[in-house]
Amino acid sequence: MYHTLDLHFLGYEHAIASFLIESSEGPILIESGPYSTFAHLKKALAEHGYKTQDVKHVLLSHIHFDHAGAAWAFAQHGAKIYLHPFGATHMHDPSKLVASATMIYGDQMDVLWGKMEGIPTENMVEMAHEQKLTIGEHTFTALHTPGHAKHHLAWEWGRTVFTGDVAGVNIGNGPVVPPCPPPDINIEDWFGSIQLILDRNPEELVLTHYGSRTNVHAHMMELQEMLHDWAYWIKTNMESGMSADELTPLFMHYTNTQLCLRDVSEEGLKQYEAANPAWMSVAGLMRYWGKKVRG
Repeated sequence: MYHTLDLHFLGYEHAIASFLIESSEGPILIESGPYSTFAHLKKALAEHGYKTQDVKHVLLSHIHFDHAGAAWAFAQHGAKIYLHPFGATHMHDPSKLVASATMIYGDQMDVLWGKMEGIPTENMVEMAHEQKLTIGEHTFTALHTPGHAKHHLAWEWGRTVFTGDVAGVNIGNGPVVPPCPPPDINIEDWFGSIQLILDRNPEELVLTHYGSRTNVHAHMMELQEMLHDWAYWIKTNMESGMSADELTPLFMHYTNTQLCLRDVSEEGLKQYEAANPAWMSVAGLMRYWGKKVRG
């Protein structure tokens, strides 16, 4: 059994989650969330009888701020941080990560993500593809699942897979949508990762954005269809000569229409935007197609 901890990102429910698994070696956390939501995480842990310093194992799907931004705070209390090898350098010295994000988010950095500090090398454990990790009575398998990010892991736990962002964003009864921020979006890799997860034949997907899904095949096929739709919408409009400034409001209208066709409420639209800002996908997909053109 696991517990879903709602981090109430930007004051919204069901935008970002962490997941708590209790074990004979103490609490295990999957995803730390951003440091801006650390107070909510502390409160959620306390509701289950734990302090943050009790957490000695934090499994990250990838190093984006919304998934890993508070991992350093657990490392300060001696926690081991488990992650993809490509992410370790940036978690040890996050200065480039912070500088890159600051170029995108500007003066909203602190509100959105809070501070981020480095993690000592000895506190990080780099996980190979299909490497098993046993903590107490629980065994996890790290699955390298690029596409959203080259440093992405999904964590298989029995017939459950904690998917990070590789299974997309799906809030309430809304559609499954792909978060496509720069710089690492790769459509072919993402399709491969979708198939990799399907080949593992899980019974349950657990999404950081947001929660449990048991309609595994249908969910992944909807994600794949939407990823293809978004990618080629951007490509077609880029080829017509539109700039990012011109594309962004049109894409936001396009994706909002897709949400509204599924009867997503006004509150739901805000939850989706908090979890997966549409303008970020414009930047990520334009960069992807630009790289394809350059060869």
